[in-house]
Amino acid sequence: MSLVRNIYKNVVPEKLRWKIYRFKSNKRAEKLRNEIISFLNSSKNTFPKEETDKISKFLKEQGIHVFPYDFTLKYTPDNIEVHHDKKYNLNYVIHQGKKLFFKKNSSEKRIKDQYSFLLNEQDVESAHQYLSNEFNIELDSVLVDAGVAEGIFVLPFIDKIKHAYLFETDVEWIEALNATFADYKDKVTIVNKFIANKDDTMNIKLDTFFKNGAKIDFIKIDVDGAEQELLNGAKEILARKEPLKIAICTYHNQNDEMDFTKMLNHYNFKTTLSNNYMLFYLDKNFKEPYLRRGIIRAQK
Repeated sequence: MSLVRNIYKNVVPEKLRWKIYRFKSNKRAEKLRNEIISFLNSSKNTFPKEETDKISKFLKEQGIHVFPYDFTLKYTPDNIEVHHDKKYNLNYVIHQGKKLFFKKNSSEKRIKDQYSFLLNEQDVESAHQYLSNEFNIELDSVLVDAGVAEGIFVLPFIDKIKHAYLFETDVEWIEALNATFADYKDKVTIVNKFIANKDDTMNIKLDTFFKNGAKIDFIKIDVDGAEQELLNGAKEILARKEPLKIAICTYHNQNDEMDFTKMLNHYNFKTTLSNNYMLFYLDKNFKEPYLRRGIIRAQK
């Protein structure tokens, strides 16, 4: 497990992980907000002025947010309806017409916070949006979702894809995933392992899992800072000549965007970036220039 993942899972209690993305009003947040605004208004800032003016305005009016843009104001937890399924004894929300289940011990308030953040994350204006009009999931695709959690990425496409491999190690999320995809067991394989650069009891390389050369069309990667480890364990897949799309998070560490772009370009992927920026202040090394891109979309 990567250092960042250890910090995130061990230092930040799970009950706080979702709330920490929301607006804050404590002294630390105020100090950080002022530091960011000061930097964005300084001569050291090299980001486009129109962009940084918009972010500064948001920070002044709304406070710190991982996604410092007005689109976040659309998503209010209080407007989210949470339902209970007696069969599975789990709570769920309706996401694009389908039941999306959450962990058994999740309170209604916590689910509302979680789902609200997920909607922020996948808004069309979000830096964390994996897809675009030009970069999407094709009919009969085979998907790999590394860091699946609740499964919100795969669920909207479950009827059109051929198969999805969901990598998740949290047994409570696995229980929820089994409920969410109960009607699609023939299309979904849940793998209780971390994808890494080694093979052992809890880890497996993508190259090992797909060592028979099985078809893969799309890989979504969001593994709490362990993205580089995953890529290092997937070099045979990256080297394939067949078409492949990869959406990978680039905000967990300061240099991820540069490092992942260089590596993917080496394997002849064409890369583009998601729109806008993130303020990922969960990173203990969060510092100037503060703004980070959220997703690299790679394709060949």
